[in-house]
Amino acid sequence: MLTKNHLDFSRALEAGITAAHAAAAILQAYAHDRSELIIDHKSRNDLVSQADREAETAILEHLTHITPEFGIVAEETGGQPTGSATWYIDPLDGTTNFLHGIPHYAVSLGLIAHAGTQLLPDTPVLTRDTPVVSVVYDPCREELFTAIYQEGSRLNGERIYCSTSQSLSDSLLGTGVPFRDFSFADQYMPTFESALHTTRGIRRLGAAALDLAWIACGRFDAYWEMGLAPWDVAAGTLLVREAGGQAEDMYGMDPWPIKGYVAAANQQVFPELMAMLKPHLTAPVIKKE
Repeated sequence: MLTKNHLDFSRALEAGITAAHAAAAILQAYAHDRSELIIDHKSRNDLVSQADREAETAILEHLTHITPEFGIVAEETGGQPTGSATWYIDPLDGTTNFLHGIPHYAVSLGLIAHAGTQLLPDTPVLTRDTPVVSVVYDPCREELFTAIYQEGSRLNGERIYCSTSQSLSDSLLGTGVPFRDFSFADQYMPTFESALHTTRGIRRLGAAALDLAWIACGRFDAYWEMGLAPWDVAAGTLLVREAGGQAEDMYGMDPWPIKGYVAAANQQVFPELMAMLKPHLTAPVIKKE
């Protein structure tokens, strides 16, 4: 039976911003002297350092204090969706960039309201999980991307919107190539080949949260990637949607790209992006735990 649980968007956003800044301060302290970092290998090309872990700890401390009623799923410490909503946390999106001294990474926090939650008084309860609050902070550029469900997306407090590109041929695309899980390479590589010949260009920058944020502010016109984690895309999905675009599970199975197969673009380009992808998609790849 569905239950009604109103969400305090403003308090959640404040919590997310406070947590993101605390995490970023830790990351930037380590960025000035990367020789001090101890790096571990979780799996092939999947790296983690104490910067990731300490940044995540700072985020958890803030969120559990300010929004204790929400569940938390974090990249390094795990967790389960619980309550009326769950935070999906990536303390350092773009770890490989960070470890190599490339100044392109971010802290990403997305709050997903669960089916059965009533977001606002006098509105129907949700029938499916829905992203409702986003914070993506790029400490190198000091760019803070935020969004609240049905209230728009912002960059450093100013409203942002997706691009006005009208076609894929006039679009600059972002993507991410397989680097640790190659089980979906036979689906991905043909899409890259198609995009290579039908778009203005492709960029692979190595931080999915920022790729989606850049869709939201019009720097990229479209973006697709496979094999991500839910914390990579939770925040960025809402940023794109609230900026007037579409960000979806490319297989059309989930209400947001929780399994990490994401396609995003402005409203004009999205149908053409999906038409480019669909001929090469076979079946969702189920990741092994």
